[in-house]
Amino acid sequence: MTLDGERRAGDPVRVAERRSAGWPPLAALLPEPGPVTALTWATAFRTVGRGLFITISVIYFTSSAGMSAVEVGLGLSIASAAGLLGGLPAGRLADRFGPRGVTVAFSAAGAVLTCGYVVVDGFAGFVLTAGLATFAEAAEQTARSALIGVAVPPDRRVQARAYLRAVTNVGWSVGGLGAAVALHYGTRPVYLTMIFGCSVCYLAGALLTLKVPAARTPVQAADEPVWAVLRDRPYALLALLNGVLSVHGGLLTVSIPIWVVERTTAPTATVGVMMMLNTVAVTLLQVRFSRGTENIEGAARAQRRSGLALLVSCLLFAASAGRSEWVAVTVLAAGALAHVVGELLQAAGSWGLSYELAPAYALGQYQGFYGMGYQLANILAPALLTTVVIAWGETGWALFGVVFALAGLAVPPVARTATRTVTTG
Repeated sequence: MTLDGERRAGDPVRVAERRSAGWPPLAALLPEPGPVTALTWATAFRTVGRGLFITISVIYFTSSAGMSAVEVGLGLSIASAAGLLGGLPAGRLADRFGPRGVTVAFSAAGAVLTCGYVVVDGFAGFVLTAGLATFAEAAEQTARSALIGVAVPPDRRVQARAYLRAVTNVGWSVGGLGAAVALHYGTRPVYLTMIFGCSVCYLAGALLTLKVPAARTPVQAADEPVWAVLRDRPYALLALLNGVLSVHGGLLTVSIPIWVVERTTAPTATVGVMMMLNTVAVTLLQVRFSRGTENIEGAARAQRRSGLALLVSCLLFAASAGRSEWVAVTVLAAGALAHVVGELLQAAGSWGLSYELAPAYALGQYQGFYGMGYQLANILAPALLTTVVIAWGETGWALFGVVFALAGLAVPPVARTATRTVTTG
């Protein structure tokens, strides 16, 4: 492929080159024509819809659908477990029939299932709808990862994922702002409008995905196992280690809000500032932090550094207790900066490892399996973090920090073993 062809195929950002060529600032932030452009718009619509739904869903279910907070929490936990089962079969379907069609199918299914929430009037119906919707979402994410893997040149895949993650953050923020309107009025018709709006966004994302060139994974050899990923122990261990590092997502959403209110003198508004700092940093810096992680060695190194950065963040969060107000705010801000560095490196390393260690004929199932570690972290993190961090205080923070560091340090040697498995297998 020529250099121009590679650029058209999906180089997400070339800001400096475009500005020097006279491109307007807005256009300089957009990807060049090719698969990443279509994926960008599809991701933007999908995540705007997701931001709408996540922001209003719990309040809608409790205030308008007539369920208790306990029922909603239990139902969402069951739904998360259902989502854990969606990635692997979706990955196999993507390998067998092509990832674009599978992505579109599950995205459209998610749009239909989201509409089902408007008729939910009891716990059983809520669990069924939420479980199916979460299963479809997990399946769509796996198929989309496989689609990026086959539609974007290998040396551009991590950069494309980084760019799309920045787009995701913007989409969630826009969706959250839209949901603020519904929360302001707080009426059932407005909530229903937002839910239908979310469904329309999902459907738009599905249709825009059709603009990505259709591509298929290579045909599997007759002597290759159907479920190769289930026999790949080093890859499974890397998925587990990535899941451990992914628990960091619950630090800001679960631990920090409670910690700031109950254990520090910092103003409650500090939590919002930390969230905003995280969102802005990921949006602006994810592409930069992903450079050099396109190969196995660079990706493993990024996850090792992620574990160490998360250790620093945990120690800083722990140190914020018992301090004066401004000292607590300063220490929390430093912890938030260390945390977002760890988050950026963890994400970048995960993409490089999940793609580079997967055989071409089984890219989808490998993406689905790797994503299970992340999904498992989402299920376990709230209970673990509230039990260990909030109950044990500074000792709990230190314990989690050490776990993050050990997980990160273990990635490079396991990745080397996985590399030998790929080479000899």
